[in-house]
Amino acid sequence: MKLIYVDNNATTMVAPEVMAEMKPYFSELYGNPSSMHFFGGQVQRKIRQARERVAALIGAEPGEIIFTSCGTESDNTAIMSALEVNPTKDHLITTRVEHPAVKNVAAHLKRKGYSVTELPVDREGMISLEAVREAIMPNTALISIMWANNETGVLFPVEEIAELAKSRGVLFHTDAVQAAGKVPINLAASSIDMLSLSGHKLHGPKGIGVLYVRKGTPFAPFLIGGHQEGGRRGGTENVPAIVGLGKACELAAQRLPVEVERMRALRDKLEKGLLESIPHSLVNGHPEQRLPNTLSISFEYVEGESILLKLSDKGICASSGSACTSGSLEPSHVLRAMGVPFTAAHGSIRFSLSIYNSEEEMDYILEVMPPIIEQLRSISPFWKGGLTARSCTAS
Repeated sequence: MKLIYVDNNATTMVAPEVMAEMKPYFSELYGNPSSMHFFGGQVQRKIRQARERVAALIGAEPGEIIFTSCGTESDNTAIMSALEVNPTKDHLITTRVEHPAVKNVAAHLKRKGYSVTELPVDREGMISLEAVREAIMPNTALISIMWANNETGVLFPVEEIAELAKSRGVLFHTDAVQAAGKVPINLAASSIDMLSLSGHKLHGPKGIGVLYVRKGTPFAPFLIGGHQEGGRRGGTENVPAIVGLGKACELAAQRLPVEVERMRALRDKLEKGLLESIPHSLVNGHPEQRLPNTLSISFEYVEGESILLKLSDKGICASSGSACTSGSLEPSHVLRAMGVPFTAAHGSIRFSLSIYNSEEEMDYILEVMPPIIEQLRSISPFWKGGLTARSCTAS
């Protein structure tokens, strides 16, 4: 059975070029980059090259790049650092639709006595600049808002928010794990103080992340240890992963102008075909301000988990936009925050494409999806109930 992988917001395939460049650093080039001898020095030079490649993708300086273990560590470090360097401030601003790497840290801090403002989103998943402005208080230490939502792909105006934060003397951090490599990022032309990204979201390996910290930004290490990363993150470097991330960033920068647009065209074809062939289906998120690879779509009166199982039987690997896959009956916090009707939120599916997907794969998905939804609706009491189901729709 042919495998069609359209769950790239969860993780991506390691690019063959990345794998090839990593391989020697698992075997013959195993030196510790902190060692003073030649064996360690050649590894240190490769790390330097990786730092330059990452910096080039996001318009930063190499010295502003800190290698971490993942996007979650980068997010945690940014938030904890902002609070550490602002001991007299105890207020954090974020949104209701953040990834758990930020959302759960905010909840943890709230339990510790910090004040947290979670900004709402509208029906298209967007936030209001005015709401950000009104939320800033004299004791605000940090604003942390994602660049792109992992479920809907909605893009937030982070550069405008960063300018606003700067004008009020507040640090700004963005979780760009889903955005890096899919949309242009030029930090040199922005006021963003800190940014997180992760290797396995852009065809690099798992177990490697980056925290960008703008030169001059006050910073406190989260992992305290040796002198690695300029004393900003202790621990012996994960050399093969760093090398792989560097190559992945170089490839992403090369592919961004052309390949990403091809991916957008495939996503749009899939979206148009599903909307036209399946009644009572709706797209979640802003129609334009969205990642080029992401389609969150709801099919009313069916369960997302059932759709995923049927798709898996056909060799299609996608993701549910709800929490059904974790056994919960509750829709995702993102769709709930957007006010997506209850009967639609439960039947949401996220298709997230990569540059390795093809038009033939989109045709196959468009072929198998209508009968799957028709079959599931035929056994759905809500579908049979029709108007009765609509009357139960939650606000």
